[in-house]
Amino acid sequence: MKQIPALIRVFSYLSLLTVGGGMAAFPELKFLTVDVHRWLTFPQLIHLYGVGQMAPGPNMMMVVSIGQWVAGLPGAIVVLIAFFLPTALLTFIIGRLWTRLGKWRWRRSIQRGLAPVSIGLLLACCLTMAKGAVTGWVTAGIAVITFVILLRSRINPALLILGGAGVGLLVLRA
Repeated sequence: MKQIPALIRVFSYLSLLTVGGGMAAFPELKFLTVDVHRWLTFPQLIHLYGVGQMAPGPNMMMVVSIGQWVAGLPGAIVVLIAFFLPTALLTFIIGRLWTRLGKWRWRRSIQRGLAPVSIGLLLACCLTMAKGAVTGWVTAGIAVITFVILLRSRINPALLILGGAGVGLLVLRA
């Protein structure tokens, strides 16, 4: 229970970094939950993130698992509220204001400026995740092959995830 205030602080802050989607907050999520608070190891975080990607619904629901891991059911509830409420309120307020400012001359500049920010945050997420997931030649090969297939085809990414898991099971059996 003594971790509840820290969970609220961490996940309320992370909520505000999700410009461009939940993945944008992943590098800071890793830093705070693994490096600062040591609630999880990096492989555990990547595992929870992977499960969140496969589960139906918003992929960032995986943060609830971190709250549960740290402080049981109260931690899960607190993290759910702390992570989703600030962004929901901010989106509601900005959405209403944005509609009123439809003819404002700075509006288009702000929209154009946020696109590179979102891309940068997503790229930072990909690089952070790759550092933990690519652990040798086999995993590097799986990552490169998957990336090339994604660039050159319209195959469903879920099939690539299953294929990567299958290759991992066959080759990396531990």
